[in-house]
Amino acid sequence: MFQPSLAMRPVDPPADRPIRITARGPMSDLLSRIAIDRSEEAFRKLFDDFAPRIKSYMMRQGSDPALAEELAQETLLTVWRKAALYSPEKGNPSTWIFTIARNLRIDRLRRQTNWQELTEEHAASIPSDETPPDDRVSQRQRQARVQAVLGQLPPDQLEAVTLAFIDGLSHSEIAERLALPLGTVKSRIRLAYQKVRLALEDLR
Repeated sequence: MFQPSLAMRPVDPPADRPIRITARGPMSDLLSRIAIDRSEEAFRKLFDDFAPRIKSYMMRQGSDPALAEELAQETLLTVWRKAALYSPEKGNPSTWIFTIARNLRIDRLRRQTNWQELTEEHAASIPSDETPPDDRVSQRQRQARVQAVLGQLPPDQLEAVTLAFIDGLSHSEIAERLALPLGTVKSRIRLAYQKVRLALEDLR
């Protein structure tokens, strides 16, 4: 179990941030103390509970241990800053916190440059040592186009596509992991693929 470092010592948010926590329960009480009292004791308890779980989640998604720990700390600092925005309508505290973690992971994926291609055709286009220089330039431009299109996808579609084509999960596995109906997962992937295909129509 890792501990928050000095570098992640919480910083108070603006004083006029609205307080909307009304749920009951141990985790909700901790969020309430963080939101209202800026309790570092409550934050440490929340950190000790969730940091290892978020780190394990990130590693299951393919992050290395260092990146997984970094994303876990970033998640909990976001919880510190946004605790006052939590409300029962957003789900239970655990669901809300893991939603923050998932969104941060998606944001990190968007900033990565080493995207894997969506189809076998795209994967086959990665240049080898024997590829002529002119073709290599064209292929790099193609990859850049794919990355740009992926970066414009809505977060829910990007997440589904990432799990399917980068993490290699089946549609049913994605539905189970995201707690979504199978039809919703298939729809998101289909819509995302259609957008990518349309944006790259001139490269076919």
